[in-house]
Amino acid sequence: MATEQQQARRVADGAPLEKDFSRGMTGTYNFAPEAHSKKDTIYLSPNGYDTERLDPGMDSAHALRRIRTAGSVTMSPELFEKLYLTPEHKVKGDLRQTFGNPTPLALLGFLLSLSPLSCDLMGWRGAGGSGAASIGAYFFFGGLLMVLGGLGEWVIGNTFPFVVFSSFGAFWLTFGATLQPFYNASGAYATDPADLSTGLESVGFNASLGFYWLTIALMCFLYLILALRTNVVFVLIFLSLVILFTTLTGGYFYTASGDAALAHRLIVTAGASGFVTCACGWWIFFAIMLAALDFPFQLPVGDLSTLIKSGTQRREEREKAAAAAGSPV
Repeated sequence: MATEQQQARRVADGAPLEKDFSRGMTGTYNFAPEAHSKKDTIYLSPNGYDTERLDPGMDSAHALRRIRTAGSVTMSPELFEKLYLTPEHKVKGDLRQTFGNPTPLALLGFLLSLSPLSCDLMGWRGAGGSGAASIGAYFFFGGLLMVLGGLGEWVIGNTFPFVVFSSFGAFWLTFGATLQPFYNASGAYATDPADLSTGLESVGFNASLGFYWLTIALMCFLYLILALRTNVVFVLIFLSLVILFTTLTGGYFYTASGDAALAHRLIVTAGASGFVTCACGWWIFFAIMLAALDFPFQLPVGDLSTLIKSGTQRREEREKAAAAAGSPV
C-alpha cells in the first residue's frame, strides 16, 4: 500500500491515485440530503475520508475511474431505489457491495408464475383449470426463487422486499399445493364419493378458498400503502394485485353460490388485472437489469421515495427548526 507521500508524488506525475483502504474506508454510504442533488461529486464520509457517489447517468468508464480513486462508493437515491425497491437507508457493513442483488431474481420468479396464470384466468386460447397446468412453475419459480430472493434481501438488510418476496413465495407454494392432487384439497369437501362426479364438493371448497383470496387481497392492500414510498410502478403492481385477488374472491364466492355467469366475469377480470401486474413487473424487472449492467439508457420507474418524507427526515427538520429558533426540541 502506497504511503501518502508516494500518493502525492503519483498525483504530481499525473498518475491515478491508488485506492487506499488502510484508513477504514469500507464502502460507507453518504446519506446527506444536500448530496443527492449533485452529480459526480466527492463527499466526505463520516470518518472524514472521500466518498464517491455514482449516479444513473454516469457512464461505466467514468464510474470505474472514480471508483479507482475513491475509498468508498455511494449511489443516488433514485438508482438505489430502482435496484432494491426500497427507499435508501443506512445498514451496517458493505454486504450490498459483496453480494449480488437478489431483487430481480425474486421478481423473475413472480412473473414466470403470474404471467401464465393470468392468461389461464382469462381463458385465452381455451386455457383454464385455475392454472393447474403451470403447477410446476408455482413451486419452482414462484416458490423457490421468491423465497431465495427474500432471503437475499434479508441478508443485505432490505426489510420491505424481504417480507414481500418471502410472503409471495409462500403464497405460490400454498397455491401449488392446493392444486396438487396429493394434498386432496377439494376432495376433502366431498361427504360422499358420488359427490366427486356431481361437483357438489366444489361448493364448500370454493367458498373456503374464497376467504384465502380475500386474505391475500388484504395483504396486498397493506403492501400498496407501504409501496407509496418506493416507486410508481411498484404501486401499480400492488394496486392491480388488490383488484386481482378481490375479484378472484368474488369469483369463488359466486361459484359456490351457483351464479356461474357472474363468477366467470369476475375471474376473467382477475386475469386481466394480473396481466396488468405482469406488464408492470416486466417493466421494472427490465429497468433493474439495465441499471445493474450499466446500460447507456434507463427505464423510468417514477421514484416516490422523496415524495413522502421519512420519519428520520421529519425529526431532523424539527430539530433544525428548533435549533434555529433557539428552543428545545
